Amino acid sequence: MRVLLQDQLLNRDEVAIDIEDRGYQFGDGVYEVMRVYEGQLFTINEHLERLARSADQIRMKLPLRLDVLKERLIELVSENSVQNGAVYVQVSRGVSLRNHSFPGDKVTPVLIAYPLPGKKPAQEQQNGVQVNLVDDMRWLRCDIKSLNLLWNVMAKQEALDKGTYEALLHRDGTITEGSSTNFYAVKDGTVYTHPANNLILNGITRMKIIELCSENGIPFMEKELYINERTSFDEAFISSTTIEIVPVTKIEEDVIGEGKPGEVTKRLQELFRKITP
Repeated sequence: MRVLLQDQLLNRDEVAIDIEDRGYQFGDGVYEVMRVYEGQLFTINEHLERLARSADQIRMKLPLRLDVLKERLIELVSENSVQNGAVYVQVSRGVSLRNHSFPGDKVTPVLIAYPLPGKKPAQEQQNGVQVNLVDDMRWLRCDIKSLNLLWNVMAKQEALDKGTYEALLHRDGTITEGSSTNFYAVKDGTVYTHPANNLILNGITRMKIIELCSENGIPFMEKELYINERTSFDEAFISSTTIEIVPVTKIEEDVIGEGKPGEVTKRLQELFRKITP
């Protein structure tokens, strides 16, 4: 496998991460996961713009210009002959003697990227999934795609331990998002999802769903959703870069709608397929 380290493509066995890398010690960095369809990076510009925003929010300068990084990522996909999968991109604040405060300007952030295997969760997309409720105990800057994912990991594992597909996070009764997904409910033909504020990550697939709704006459509204109103949802679904759009047919033991993927969800799935290579 070929790996991108800073601006160089290297073989995996040539790449080493220093033990004093701040990403390893503090989770001090940001990341992106980009989908590859038929050898093409999907929505690469949107992902790079969000990477730059996340870096800016934690006061970190990316080691490469976005146009240069885009070229290198395209080369990475080509050299690894990736047809369908994903690419992981991570930037840490760099290597420095362990200290909570930022290192000086002489420390260069460390960028690494490599391909990931991936395929559509076809069965889940067709049949829908069950999710369980978990308290949202994350920090209050969930809009930053940072390396600090410990609560996401724990919530996801709790879901798997309970035999469900995803953990649905909530703060004081308000549904925020999944442990690695955005969440949506459909009521009377309108799609609802939590506002894109500091409590959720504004997913790239989420952005595309909003565009699809606008372009195809599907009513869409950002508003808070509450766990105690879940039985009133006609439909529900989750989305992310890797899973695209997956219907939710049960929240805990409560059946959503008719207990099967709804018509609005299925229409959005079909519209999304049309915009992917």
